[in-house]
Amino acid sequence: MKESYDLLVIGGGPGGALAARTAATAGYSVLLIEKRPAIGAPVRCAEGIGKEALAEFIKPDERWISAEVTGAELVAPDGVSMKLASEMAGSKVGYILDRKFFDRELVWQAAEAGADVMVKTRASAPIITGGAVKGAVIEYCGTRKKIHADLTIAADGVESKFARWCGIDTTVPVREIMSSAQYLMTDIDIDPNTTVFYLGNKVAPEGYLWIFPKGERSANVGIGISGKKSGPGNRAKDYLDRFVADTFPSGKTIECIVGGVPVCRPLESTVMDGLMVVGDAARVVDPMTGGGIYNAMFTGRLAAQVGAAAMTDGGCTREALMPYEERWRKSPMGKTIERNWHIKEKFITLSDAKLNAIIHSAKAIDLKDFSTISLLKEIIKRNPLLLADLAGLMASIG
Repeated sequence: MKESYDLLVIGGGPGGALAARTAATAGYSVLLIEKRPAIGAPVRCAEGIGKEALAEFIKPDERWISAEVTGAELVAPDGVSMKLASEMAGSKVGYILDRKFFDRELVWQAAEAGADVMVKTRASAPIITGGAVKGAVIEYCGTRKKIHADLTIAADGVESKFARWCGIDTTVPVREIMSSAQYLMTDIDIDPNTTVFYLGNKVAPEGYLWIFPKGERSANVGIGISGKKSGPGNRAKDYLDRFVADTFPSGKTIECIVGGVPVCRPLESTVMDGLMVVGDAARVVDPMTGGGIYNAMFTGRLAAQVGAAAMTDGGCTREALMPYEERWRKSPMGKTIERNWHIKEKFITLSDAKLNAIIHSAKAIDLKDFSTISLLKEIIKRNPLLLADLAGLMASIG
């Protein structure tokens, strides 16, 4: 480890790994630090990603793919389900990853490209000179050291402490934090190629419950609910325990994780002099699904590309880094986040009766050309009573 680098990346998840790999491949000196003792652990997501989305960044490898998904099922509050085949289920069809191995593969690729990597190492304070971020004070093995860098990328997840220390407002309203819990379960009866989503205020208030297969009789079984709905006896884990007791009474839980996922709009600003923010730290999680693997990799790679150009041109000023912010907001990813935030804001207000009506109607729709927008438009046509609820939504998203 040196005392000075072109790029310091804080966080060893997919966003940080892609940033480090991209910059190191381009010939820049890179240090990636991860506060946990092992890359990829503990797992803090449902591990799903679309096939086409994954292919943008890495070739699929059976070593870190737990299951290939060919269908999806939506279950209404009254138990009626809608099944989508592979050609019509959109981004919900793809792979269920093994993040312990997947994240490590991404970081190994960054290391092979030339990046230095340090685990169990945390950034404890930014180095700020003349209003610009110039690296960080890091702590590892009981020692503190200053690491100077022309550019720092904050990829430190939902906690996003580093960006906050630098002066960026990373606050997420309680109502827009998805309180989540997930079990890795085995010895359960599931369809090993279908993801299942349960909707309803009794099952998952202002959220949803999921089953993501991880093999023939294993799955991630999890839930996300609105933070404002969480309370004694009604925490995310409480809802999940009740579901598991009813649905998989003989199943065995071999892992348990809890946490929060931001389902708000992205940060108002993801750049400042010497700093870029990516992934969950930038709040670029899909507000509808809570999914963020693709978005983290996309922003991580883009940040490194723009940052490399800025370093080559002589300085990582906010102005030089702004193309990163402009490009991700205008990208299909950025537009999808904005669209899905509007959809989420409307759907969390719907009663179970209206959710039932939506699923019932969707069962009767010819979904050969499935997309979120076309599905919503068809649902509105078939449900005049929903028009008042969803017409404003359609006007806002086009």
